[in-house]
Amino acid sequence: MRAALYDRYGPAGDVLRVQEIERPEPGPGEVRVKVEVSGINPTDWKSRAGATPRPIDGFQIPHHDGAGVIDKVGQGVDPGRNGERVWLWMAAAGRRWGTAAQWSVVPQRQAVRLPDGISPELGASLGVPAITAHRCLFADGPLDGKTVLVAGGAGAVGHFAIELAKQAGAKVITTVSGPQKAELAARAGADYVVNYRDADAAVQIRSLAPAIDRVIELALGANLELDLAVASPHAHIVTYAAEPADPVLPVRACMTANVTLRFVLLYGVPPAALDQAARDITTALTDGRLTELPVTRFGLDDIAAAQEAVEAGALGKVLIELA
Repeated sequence: MRAALYDRYGPAGDVLRVQEIERPEPGPGEVRVKVEVSGINPTDWKSRAGATPRPIDGFQIPHHDGAGVIDKVGQGVDPGRNGERVWLWMAAAGRRWGTAAQWSVVPQRQAVRLPDGISPELGASLGVPAITAHRCLFADGPLDGKTVLVAGGAGAVGHFAIELAKQAGAKVITTVSGPQKAELAARAGADYVVNYRDADAAVQIRSLAPAIDRVIELALGANLELDLAVASPHAHIVTYAAEPADPVLPVRACMTANVTLRFVLLYGVPPAALDQAARDITTALTDGRLTELPVTRFGLDDIAAAQEAVEAGALGKVLIELA
């Protein structure tokens, strides 16, 4: 099969290559998926660049997320899954068979049925961002009747956080940096959109919701002052991204606000929580509650350019088309 891979860390153009390798076979409890679309996330380029290095088992095919069709099952897997359309999550976590290849092999729980009518592009966009959003939203309890502030509502995690929170019965306020991103966040279903660059952003948020119960944060250091200014007593501030520099924590201000800080990294989330997220995301898909982001498409031969686009902060999702 044709696959993109790397066997050392470094810039995309230096270490990524596309070549023919042996097609993988599924082991016990695994399925093999013919990949149609591979989705790229920041964690993918960071691993390849060596910013978050992980052991390389000879070579690494990148990308955790994708969508395709199961074409072979391993021992112990229901043969009826052959031919099933699926979305994939965390395919490259501790394994060499990421989705940037014509075929990938994953544990069967990480190949989730893709509901009828859902495009492979949307399926390949879920994985890391949708599961991250789910964990951030629900790790601290139900959301029905709560008010959630989503920082960066035009990003992939923010997009799915808005949609999952609305499905769960929450009121959603989101912050963005400009009109184009505001339009994307509103389209996702946010009740209110605020430009965080406005000098009176905190005043605007408090006028819309006197009490914020949960904050989904991507830039804790830059935004913590704003978060504390709008959070209700006993609110949860949940962050899923690491900034270049660690924030200075204002301990007294956090104590005064009686907030709880939670840090989320999918690689350490309990398996039961990941499985619940996958189930809930599939339910939301079936109900038509999750939508596509703007998409930039590349072919497999252009994988270096695709990863560089994500590294540069491309709006929406960057996808590799393999079918």
